[in-house]
Parts: sequence; C-alpha cells; structure tokens
Amino acid sequence: MTNPQRQLVLAGYMTGAGSQGDSWRHPRADTGAWADFDHYADYVRTLERGRFDAVFYYDNLIPPTDLAQLEESPNLPRWDPVPLIAALSVVTSHIGLMATVSTSYNEPYNVARQFAAIDRISKGRAGWNVVTSTGGGENFNLDTHLDHALRYERAHEFFDVVTGLWDTFADDAVIADKHSGAWLDPAKVRHLDHKGRFFSVKGPLNSPRPVQGWPVIAQAGGSEHGRALAARIGEFIYSADYTVDAAIGFRADIHARMVALGRNPAGIRICPGVCPFVAQSDAEAQDLFEEWQEQRDLGATLRGLSQYGSLGIDLSKAPLDGPVPLPDQLPETNSHKSRQSVLAQWIRETRPTVREVARQLTAGGHRIVVGSAKTIADDFEHWFTSGAADGFNVMFSSAPDGIEDFVDLVVPELQRRGQFRREYTGSTLRENLGLQRIANRNFAPVTETV
Repeated sequence: MTNPQRQLVLAGYMTGAGSQGDSWRHPRADTGAWADFDHYADYVRTLERGRFDAVFYYDNLIPPTDLAQLEESPNLPRWDPVPLIAALSVVTSHIGLMATVSTSYNEPYNVARQFAAIDRISKGRAGWNVVTSTGGGENFNLDTHLDHALRYERAHEFFDVVTGLWDTFADDAVIADKHSGAWLDPAKVRHLDHKGRFFSVKGPLNSPRPVQGWPVIAQAGGSEHGRALAARIGEFIYSADYTVDAAIGFRADIHARMVALGRNPAGIRICPGVCPFVAQSDAEAQDLFEEWQEQRDLGATLRGLSQYGSLGIDLSKAPLDGPVPLPDQLPETNSHKSRQSVLAQWIRETRPTVREVARQLTAGGHRIVVGSAKTIADDFEHWFTSGAADGFNVMFSSAPDGIEDFVDLVVPELQRRGQFRREYTGSTLRENLGLQRIANRNFAPVTETV
C-alpha cells in the first residue's frame, strides 16, 4: 500500500484528430471526432467519470513533407487544442484540460490571453503544455525551421513574458463600485515593460488573472535543453522512458536540476506515456492486442517511428525478423532530439527485431502494456512505488472502447489498492494535482479570489 497522501496522476493523452494513432482502422474505432465535437465531449466525460486528473492534448505545427503519407495517417485534419479545451470546459466540471501551444511560432501576449480566458471559463482547470516546435517554419514566413538551441532560448523568454503578463493584474484589481464609479484600482495593474532578445511587450494583459494564478505548466522535452526547461518551469512533465531504471534516472535528474535552481521537487509531477491494452483477463487482452496488430499498417508504423525518432534509416524497408540496422552514428537532428536518444538507447540495449519494435512501441514511440486490470495496475504500481513515475499519460488502445475499458476496469482496481482517488477533492487542476496556487509576484495576496 502506498502513502495515502501520494496518489497516482492519470491524464488521458489525445490528439486533435480524436483517433488513437495506429488503431483508427479497427472495426470498432470511432473515426468521426476530427470533425464532430460531440465525439470529443463523450470521450472526456468518460475520463471525468473515471476521475482522471486531466486530458492532455498533443499538437504540433509540422507540415507534411510528403503528401502521400497522409493516406495512411490520421494526423490531418485535426482540431486546434486551444478552442477545443475551451469548448470542453463548458461540458465538463472537474477534469483538467491541457493544451499544447508552441513557443516557436506564436506570440506571448496572445497565448497569455487565451489561457487566462480558458482558466476563467473552466473555473481553474486549464493547463499549458509548453513546447518548442519540431518543425513548421515554412508556415510562418521562414525558409527553414528554427535551430534547436535557439528555439529553447526563445521558449524561456516566451514563458517569462506569458507568466509576467498574468502577474500584471492583481486578483482584486476590479472594484466595480457603482456608488463611487470606480471600476478598477489602477494601483493594482502594472505594465510589464519587457524588452528581450525575442520579444518587446509593454503590457499589461487586458484579461483578469487566471483562477489558478497561472494555469498548470506542462512540458514534454527530454533533450538536454528540454530537461533544463522542464526543471525551470515544469509542473507536469510528459516523458517517454521504456524501463523503470531509465525513468528513475530521468526523474532523479529533473529533481536535481530543480533543487539547483531553488525549486522544490514536490512541485512537479512526472508522467511517462504508456499505451495499455486491457480486458477481463490476460488472455482476452492479448487477443485484443493481436487484433489491433492485424489492423495496423506495419509499413506506416515503422516509417513513422523512423522519421519521428530521426533514426537515419527506414525500418519499413528492413527485414521484419532481422535486427534493427541502427547506424553507429545517428544523424544530427533539428527535430525531436529526446525521442531519438531514448529510442536509439532502447534499441541498443534490448536488441529487438524490427517486428518487435513495432509490437512493443506505438507509432509515436511509447511503450505498450497488455493484460487484465490487475496486470496493468501491477505495472503502474511498480513504476509508481519504485520512484519511476508520479503517474501516467495514458494513450488508449482505441476510442471510445479503449477509454471505456480503462475507466471501467483499471481505474476501479487502482482505487481498490488505494492508489487513485475515488472522488475529486479539489475544484481546480492544481488542487487535484496537489500543486500550490501561484502567488502574484507584484501584488500582495488576497483572501478571496474575485
């Protein structure tokens, strides 16, 4: 039994297309969520029924370089996650809503306004996944993508501007006194007056301060630059380790970096991605997994892994039952450095066949777990109690069936073990994650949020 004060964090990982990656061809898979909000609302209400902490929306701005690849992948079209979570906030009551918004090809003032508004609309359930884009400069007046180091430098300044703007407005700035005619106390609003390498922003933000002080800050980078950013700003960290030992090392590294920066590691939740296939028994779950495998386009999966992991090879052209022909020297990449490193290390340590790579990882390069509710819960418990993870970003085997199976089978087992909540205990995402509300750096706290 774990310490009752420390419980698993569960977030539902979803894309703007609504489909669950490789599973879209399954006969029972829903393929309408990319165009119909009602599908999405049903998914998220199911997660809320399962008392999930949040739904986490992955997104990127990478344009397809080969339009022929769109024939096999459900990555286009898809929803912009910001209006999506705004809409979801009014059809849910407790679940947190995290949206990915890049610092590479956006402006801080707009992002600050958007998340301040969504946090108010949702009554304090918004989260911002701060990322640097792994591509997409061609759509933003650039001939090439921003350099990796440069875009992380920009990300740090972008974050400083956004959070600075949230703090330009005191919680109790609005007076709204009809008798005196005073709408606002100007002493409780200030200019930001930021001038940096990438941005010049005067402020103040023309929005009330978020309910949570700041929306929860998520981060998903595992490279050296990504870890530095995560340690400085992150509160919910989405990672991609495949083994307990690797995950323990990652978590220890982030904690040590936080301490060096004067941050308390208690203020962070590290949640690796995992794709569970769950059924009433291990045998039924294995049958479900094999059925899923039959529906996958193996070539598309392997090509996607090769490109996403920047492996320098096309796994779809290698013999399926032969070893992975990983080059000794990986190509330099300006894209997803962390996924390249994790995937290559795993291949070198485990020496899988090409077919085993496809069977053990999702198309996005995350580990797969197959079994009954007990088997899945045992796996989660092992990672949790060993210090490898604070929780998980759950990538469901399908939608809606995989979502419902997890909520109806795994969640009750975790609750029975005392590792996951039976009811929401807070009204905001921060409260449910056990994180403190962010105090305003410019103004004294008030006893009641307006």
